Amino acid sequence: MNRSRNESQTERGGLIRALIAKRRSAARPHHPLPLRPIPQSEFEASDTAVVYRLGHSTVLIRLDGSYFLTDPVFCNRASPFQWIGPKRFQQTPVSPEDLPPISAVVISHDHYDHLDKSAILQIKDRVECFVVPLGVGRRLRKWGVGRGQIIECEWWQSLSLGGVNLTATPTQHFTGRSLFDRDKTLAASWVIEGAQGRLFFGGDSGYFSGFREIGERFGGFDLTMLENGAYSRYWKKVHMAPEETLQAHVDLQGQALMPIHNATFDLAFHKWFEPMERLHRLAESNGVPVITPIFGEKVNALMPEPTRAWWRGLESDALDVATKHVGTLIPADSGRI
Repeated sequence: MNRSRNESQTERGGLIRALIAKRRSAARPHHPLPLRPIPQSEFEASDTAVVYRLGHSTVLIRLDGSYFLTDPVFCNRASPFQWIGPKRFQQTPVSPEDLPPISAVVISHDHYDHLDKSAILQIKDRVECFVVPLGVGRRLRKWGVGRGQIIECEWWQSLSLGGVNLTATPTQHFTGRSLFDRDKTLAASWVIEGAQGRLFFGGDSGYFSGFREIGERFGGFDLTMLENGAYSRYWKKVHMAPEETLQAHVDLQGQALMPIHNATFDLAFHKWFEPMERLHRLAESNGVPVITPIFGEKVNALMPEPTRAWWRGLESDALDVATKHVGTLIPADSGRI
């Protein structure tokens, strides 16, 4: 009993120190982030498979000539209220009303930084269907999305949309939008397979053995889009440190990795650029191609060109962060990174 109480007090003390330190850290950018507005002409029919990072975990994907949108969040704050809560660092490269017709909006889970009610209301009439984990459909129906537009999936359940297969796969996270509905809905990651290639959208997750199982079942990915940001030792079971993000990519048998869930909202204790810098340096030392486009930059999903570490021009201590923090969180006897 005393040991448990002492551990709890230690954790609380560490959390308070982290909150104090956060006030002194670069939790938000000091300068505007680079942004490329997406011209409407790029949304015209094309045979190229491309992805655009729009912010946080919102990615616009064109595969086999159809558009898919992951975790659409366009609001100013990742919060139930738009007057308080984590504020977006800057605007998105395209507004919801300027998006192309969407074959499917793919949702990983119902947290505010992944499911934006205002965005859903703005795009619902131009979306063929919403593909969501179990339980999330009920929220969408309450917001006015037609029952026939919603497809709910359990883990390992697949569906086909115009020849593109979507499969809900496991993740290690939690769900809910209030104090009273925790884990009433499912969280999922997604395999997106077309004739052109195979992509993986991870949503949110702690590092777990499920990544290896997904890699074994689906035989590798041209591009993985994995959480890399908002980590802390206080919630390591539900979010990944950069070292774990890279290991998850290796487990998935991915070719190129595009880190997401960063550089948009202040959701953790680390500096805003730290996730990208740590992952970038670690990937370089392990020979893993990592793609870090600026928001709005067009990226070939199957043969991405190298991108630059754009945050280094904004933050002078980016290299120091990497030197101090890069390490490995995977057990040394695991035979992996």
